[in-house]
Amino acid sequence: MASEQKEKLIRFYKGTEGEEAVIKLTDLAETVQRTQKFRISGFLDPFGQEIAETVAANYGNLRVEFDGGYPGAERARAMYIHEDFQGTPAGFDIACLKASWNGQFARLSHRDVLGALMGLGIERDRLGDLLVTADSVRILCDTKMAAYLLQNLTKIGAVGVACEEADLADIAPREERCKEIRATVASLRIDSIAASGFGSSRSRAAADIAADKMKLNWQHVKSASQTVKEGDIISMRGRGRLEVAEVRGQTKKGRTVVVLKRYI
Repeated sequence: MASEQKEKLIRFYKGTEGEEAVIKLTDLAETVQRTQKFRISGFLDPFGQEIAETVAANYGNLRVEFDGGYPGAERARAMYIHEDFQGTPAGFDIACLKASWNGQFARLSHRDVLGALMGLGIERDRLGDLLVTADSVRILCDTKMAAYLLQNLTKIGAVGVACEEADLADIAPREERCKEIRATVASLRIDSIAASGFGSSRSRAAADIAADKMKLNWQHVKSASQTVKEGDIISMRGRGRLEVAEVRGQTKKGRTVVVLKRYI
C-alpha cells in the first residue's frame, strides 16, 4: 500500500520542480511508517512544504509539523511523526550562526551570502532563511553544518567575515509590510499582473522572467504568457512577493479588475 502511494505521488509531480522533493519526502514518510517513530526533512521552500503536507495526507498514520527556527520563517523543515510514537522529538535540529563584516566598506546581498555558502559545497536543503542586514547575516542551518561553517566561512565574495554562534530566540518574528493594489489589466498573463503589482512595464516584467528572477507559487516561470489565478503568489528576486488576492469582473472596456497584495 505504501509503495502504491509513493508511486502515485511521484507520478503526480513527475517533470515538475517538485519531483526531487516528493521522492525525498515519500522516502521519509515510508521510513516513519516502518519504524513508527519520526524523521526530519531538509529545509523546504513554501512549495516544498505544500508537497510535505500532500505526502502526509496520503499516509494516514502520520502527521507533519514544520519549523524554520523562528516565527514566520519562509524556509522550514518538516517533521513526520507516526501516530503510534509515544516519545517526544528533541527538536528540528536547527542552528543559527551570525556572520559579520564592516558595513561601512561593503554591502552584501542575500545572493552574495547564498553563493558563498554554496561555494563551500553546502546543499540548499541544509540551509534555512538567510537574514541579511547592512553589516551581518544570520544563517539558519542544519545543526550538523554549524561547526563546518564556523570554521570555513571566512569570506563572502571578497569580503572577510567573522562567524559566531547566535541564539534562535534573538530572531524577531518575521514582519512584512503589505500594500493593497487595485488595478485593471488586459489579461491575467503573469507579465501583466507582475507589471501592475511591482510598478513596472510589461516589457520589464517579461525581461525579469527571461532572466529567471520571477517565480509563481515558488516555481520558475516558464513564459511571460503564463496565466495566473486568484490565490497565486508571484515572487520577484529583490522585490518581495505579490498575492493575487481577488479577480473581479471586467470593465466596460473589457479589462479585468484585480486586487493585489504586495508584501515587502
